[in-house]
Formats: sequence, structure tokens, C-alpha cells
Amino acid sequence: MSRPSIIHSSRVWFIFSGVLSIASIIAIATWGLRVGIDFKGGQLIETRFTEPVPIETIRDHLKDANGVPSSTVVESGPNTFLIRTTTDTPEQLTALKTQLDGVGEREQIRFESVGPTVGKDLTQKAILAVVLASIAIILYIAWAFRHVPKPTNSWQFGITAAIALLHDLLITIGAFSLLGHLYGFEVDSLFITALLTVMGFSVHDTIVTYDRIRENLLEHMKDMSFKNIVVSSINQTLVRSMNTSLTLILILSSLILLGGESIKPFIAALLIGVSVGAYSSVFLASQLLITWQQWAEKRTVRHTA
Repeated sequence: MSRPSIIHSSRVWFIFSGVLSIASIIAIATWGLRVGIDFKGGQLIETRFTEPVPIETIRDHLKDANGVPSSTVVESGPNTFLIRTTTDTPEQLTALKTQLDGVGEREQIRFESVGPTVGKDLTQKAILAVVLASIAIILYIAWAFRHVPKPTNSWQFGITAAIALLHDLLITIGAFSLLGHLYGFEVDSLFITALLTVMGFSVHDTIVTYDRIRENLLEHMKDMSFKNIVVSSINQTLVRSMNTSLTLILILSSLILLGGESIKPFIAALLIGVSVGAYSSVFLASQLLITWQQWAEKRTVRHTA
């Protein structure tokens, strides 16, 4: 027996996805993204103090540095701190280091400087990577599903998978905008890595369901309607998909709670993206496929009439 509640609630899931997408767009438009030094240029300093120092003390000292742009401080280890700043001149950098020396005796572990040209180039490459990956996914799925029986066609599978994928990325970026506003999470090269990882995981989940739909179409196309075949396919893959996603979600949740501060933004992006991807693979991608097919069938009937 199929579980009609999953499919018959398609309007609810479309509304839910629409609300999340609109909320994400509003968050991005209102708060934007806190761009890290990887994109806008600046300096990254990792320093270790010989004596325990509260992170608030370091932040207070950096606020008192005259002429130095605002800096973010996170704890990366015992008595070790990662400072990101957008100092523009050697004088500002000297003032920053002087303020850090005033906190206590310390050892500089790492110093990196990223120019704005590098940041602009990374931004362009990040956007290009997402666009090319989306196109490649559409083309690959369309080719892999080229033998699906009519009246369906392989492009429906590829395009609906890409729509669900972009939905996952939009919500992840919107949530990250909120986290940046609330907790100061910054977008850096690791965030782009997280988005590309989410794309891979999300499309994998969708293809598992789509592959079962294709197999059932080949076997039962004459006996069942397209909608019932999709319902049956979802039921057959639902437990596997949820178990796979839940395992990864539990691991990422543990890393959020126990991992270091420096990797929390990266893990948070993965956790949000994987969670949304697990939802969209079942409750969005497959139902987009049904909606498209129903629209195509109605259009064919109108043309025939």
C-alpha cells in the first residue's frame, strides 16, 4: 500500500518550500552575508598566549585599537585564538599587533594576508562552480535517464533535480545569512566547499529515488499511473534515504557541539544543507516531477481535443 499523505500533501510541501525560499531571500536582502577575508581581502592572525586569556579581553583590546577596522576573534585551541581583520595599511596592522601584545605574552603561530584581487577572483570562481555543477547535473541525469518510457522524458528528471538542488543552496545561504547576523559566521572558501558538498549529497539522494522511479516505470507503466509509480518508489527508498541522511546529520551535530570554533561555520553550512537536501529529495524533487508530468498530460489532452 502507498502512503498517500506524502504525495497528496504536495501543495503543503510546495508552500513550505516557498516560505523557506522567500524567507531566505529576505534574510539575504536584509542582512547580506558576512564576507570573510577570503573574498574581500585582509589578514588572518593565529596567536597563542602563554597564560589563559578570556576571549572577551582580546575583543575589548582590539576595539580600543585606533583606526583598526573591526576584527572577529574565535578560539581555535587552548589559549589559542584566530583573528580575522581587514586592515588596509601597515600602520593599522602594527596597531593591531600592539593591542594583542598588550593582552599578554604570546606566540604568533600563523599570519596570512589575502588581497582584494584574490577575493574577487574567488567570488567569480565560486559562482561559476555552482552554475557549471548545476548544468552538468542536468545533462548527466538527462543522459542517464534517457531510456525512461514515454510519455515521460529524461529532461524532466534532470531539470527537477536541479531545481531542488538550487532550492537547497538558496535556503542554506539564507540560513547562513541569519547565522552571520546573529553569531557573526563569515562566508569564506570553506563555505563554498560546503555548498559544493551539499550539492553532491543532495543530488545523490534525489538520484536514488529517481532511479527507483525509472525502474518501476519500465516494469509497471502499463499497470499504474505515473503518480502511483512515484508514490510507490518514494515508499521503497524513503527509509534508506532517511537513514543515510540521519546518520550524517548526527555526526555533523556532534561536530557542532564538540568541534573547534574555527570549523563551526563550515559544519553549520553542511548540517543545514544536508538536512534541507534530505527533505527536498523526497518532498520536493519527486513532487515537482509529478506536477510536471500531470501538466504535460493535460496539455497533450488539450491539444488532442
